[in-house]
Amino acid sequence: MRTYKLTAFEQTGKMIADETFTAENDDQAKEKGQEILKEKGLEDQTHRLASPAGKLLLFHS
Repeated sequence: MRTYKLTAFEQTGKMIADETFTAENDDQAKEKGQEILKEKGLEDQTHRLASPAGKLLLFHS
C-alpha cells in the first residue's frame, strides 16, 4: 500500500481539507480521492491529490 495526500483550499488560500490515505496504486488513489471530494462536497474547490513520489494525480484550480 502507498500513502497519498489530498488537500483542498478556499479561494482565499485557506486549507479546508487535508486527508492522507492508502491505496494499492495511482488509479485506485484517484478513485478514492474523487470519492472523498464528492462526500465532502469539494469537487469544485481548488484541490490536489499527490502520490508518494510527488506526482499530481488530481488537480483543480
